Amino acid sequence: MTNEAAVWHRLAALLPPDDTQAVVDYWSIGEQEGGLELLVSALLRHQVPIDETTRAEIAVVCEAWGMWPHTLAPRLSQCPGSETASVLQLIENTTSAPMPATTASLGDQLVLVPWISCTTCGQTLARTHTLEPWGMSLTPEHYVILDTGQGTIRHLFTQGKGWEALTALRNSCEKPELAQP
Repeated sequence: MTNEAAVWHRLAALLPPDDTQAVVDYWSIGEQEGGLELLVSALLRHQVPIDETTRAEIAVVCEAWGMWPHTLAPRLSQCPGSETASVLQLIENTTSAPMPATTASLGDQLVLVPWISCTTCGQTLARTHTLEPWGMSLTPEHYVILDTGQGTIRHLFTQGKGWEALTALRNSCEKPELAQP
């Protein structure tokens, strides 16, 4: 289980002190959406380089608070990258068509949207969305970890379990002593 407050404070610490305090204050008063808006805006404004694992973690936090993919994804992709090697890679090509969920035996009313990949083993964390008359549902129905290139589900997580899915992806090929909470 991820300690969301600890993650929030760690992400806020990427910023200059005044912005760090403001992001933490948003968390403290229960205004996570405003805090995420400030976090991403300040990362851009100060041109703070972030590694791909951090970018993926921010994406998961944003989705947990209903701010992914349409609200903050485009701006997060504009944040400068760092030279630090990363185990995770955010898949930012949101213009590609989602895969039919039938390829992973999930039925024909869902689509798979690849989201985060592991750079070590190549497995992918994807979100499943219901097909609505107007397009994809805004909230994922499931999170799935797919085998490399085969579309075979290794793990299935229910709605709202984005952190657990990210942790499982991270732990899928790392040694337990190297895995982060």
